[in-house]
Amino acid sequence: MPEYLTPGVYIEEIERGPRPIEGVPTSTAAFLGETERGPISPRMVTSYIEYKRWFGDVFRPQRDRYMPYAASGFFENGGKRLYVCRIVGDDATTASAVLHDNFRVSAVGAGAWGKRVFAKIGKGTTEAVPPGGTEKKSIGLRLRVAYWASYPEGAPLFDPFVASDPVKMPRPTLTEDWDDLSLDPKSPDYYEKRLTGNSALVELIRIDETNGTLPEDDQSATLENGEDAPEIDVADYVGEPAGNRQTAQGLFALTMDPYRDVALVHAPFFAPAQDLVTKAVVSHCENMRFRFAVIDSDLTTSNYNDVDPRTKVVESQYAAFYYPWLQVADPQSGALKYVPPGGSALGVYARTDVERGVFKAPANETVRGAVGLRFDINDRMQETLNPRGVNVIRAFPGRGIRIWGARTLSSNGLWKYVSVRRLFIFLERSIYEGTQWVVFEPNDDRLWARVTDTVRLFLRTQWRNGALFGRVEKEAFFITCDRTTMTQDDILNGRLICEIGIAPVRPAEFVVFRIFQHTAEAQR
Repeated sequence: MPEYLTPGVYIEEIERGPRPIEGVPTSTAAFLGETERGPISPRMVTSYIEYKRWFGDVFRPQRDRYMPYAASGFFENGGKRLYVCRIVGDDATTASAVLHDNFRVSAVGAGAWGKRVFAKIGKGTTEAVPPGGTEKKSIGLRLRVAYWASYPEGAPLFDPFVASDPVKMPRPTLTEDWDDLSLDPKSPDYYEKRLTGNSALVELIRIDETNGTLPEDDQSATLENGEDAPEIDVADYVGEPAGNRQTAQGLFALTMDPYRDVALVHAPFFAPAQDLVTKAVVSHCENMRFRFAVIDSDLTTSNYNDVDPRTKVVESQYAAFYYPWLQVADPQSGALKYVPPGGSALGVYARTDVERGVFKAPANETVRGAVGLRFDINDRMQETLNPRGVNVIRAFPGRGIRIWGARTLSSNGLWKYVSVRRLFIFLERSIYEGTQWVVFEPNDDRLWARVTDTVRLFLRTQWRNGALFGRVEKEAFFITCDRTTMTQDDILNGRLICEIGIAPVRPAEFVVFRIFQHTAEAQR
C-alpha cells in the first residue's frame, strides 16, 4: 500500500486485466554430431556459411560424418536458427602452444584438428607515446592464426603471413588476425573480451597474469598434442561431465537455460550406435517435454518390410521417423551423395512454421536440394509403412520430391500426428512462459479471473489463426479456473489449478471424393 504523508497530488500506476502471452519459438533446432573442428559448447549459427566458419566443412577421416549435410539441408529448406552441438570423445585432448614464455594459445575445442593450427604473436601495429615517455611504443599485441583443413602428412606448417612468400601452397583454409590486443582488463581491447566467443580457432591464456610485458618481436608455433578419442559412443552424446570430460556437451548441455529456446532435436545418422543415440535423443525430448525429435532411417535398409521403428527403435509421441535417404549434391565437391533425411525434414518444419504455422503438418512440401532418393516408394509400400509411423519421402513425376507423411512414432491415436503434438508443445510452453507472473500472487477469485482472461486471449488468437477446430470459440477451447477445479485443500496449500480444453486441427491425411453416376429421371 502506498503511504500518503505529505499533502499533495499523487499519481499511481496500477495493473489490471490480462497480461499478454507471447508465442514461443517453434523452429529453433539443435543438431548433435561430429564436426571437423570447433567449440564443444552448443553454438548458434544462422546459415551454412556461418556453420563452416565455426565448425568446418565436409570431412571423412574414418567414416562419413553427416553433420555438415544435415546443417546444409536444414538451411536450404528454410531453417533459420540452429544450435550445433559438437560431440567429442572423453579421451580427446586439446592442442596448444606457448609463445613468448607467457602466452598459451589453445584450440577452441579438443581434437587432432588443432595440430593444423599455426599461431603467431608479436607487437601490435598501433604505436603511441606512453605517459612519461619520449618514444613511441606498441600499445598492444597482435595474434595471427591460420588453419588448414588438410595438409601433407608429416610436413611442417609454414608461416602464411610472410609477405615475401605469398604463393606458398597449400594456402590456409581459414585465417584470423587480432591486432592491438590489450593486457589491461579495463580496456575495450582486452584480449579475453575480443577473443572469447569471437575466434573460431583459438583461445589465448596468460600464464603469469602479473606479467604485463608486451612482446617486442614475432614468435610463432604450431599447436601440438591435440588428439581425437579412439571412439565415440552414446555416453558422449549424453555428454554429462564424468571421467576425463570436464565440459558438458551434447544432450546434457542442452538442458541448460541458455538453450531453452530449442524446440527440435536431431542427431544425424551415427552408424556405430544409431539405435542407442536415437533412444537417448527421444528420452531427452520426453523429459524436457517441450522438444520434438526427428530420427533418420538406416541407409542399407532396402526391404521396406524391415522398416518398423516403433518395434525396433522406439515408441514415442515426441519423435518422427523419415525414410529413405536423400541424394544431394555434396556442398564441398558437388558430387552426388546419399545423406540422411532428418536435417532437410527439420528445415521443412521450420519453413512450414513460418509460412503457415506450427498447426500445419510438415508434409506435402518439396524437399529442396534433393535430386533423388535411395529407394523409390509406391502406394503399396506406403500402405505398409504409414501405419507403422514411417514418414516416407516420395518422388512424384511433375511435382518433385516431397515429404509424404506426418505421423509420430506413437501408437496412441490421440498423438498420431506431428502437427498435433507440436501444437500442444507450442501452446503448453507459451502458457507456461507467459504465466510465470502468477507465482506468489494472492490466490483468490480476482487472480483466477485474470488468469482465465490471459489464457483466453492467447487461445482466441490461435483459433483465429486456424490452429484450433471449431466454428465458434466455445467449440475450439474452454478454460475453467474457479472453485470447481480447486478444493479448499488446494487453496490452503497454495495450488492454483486451471483446466484448459483444446480442440486441435488434424491434417486431412485421407482425402475422399465420392463420385457416382447420376441418371436423370423422366419428369411427370
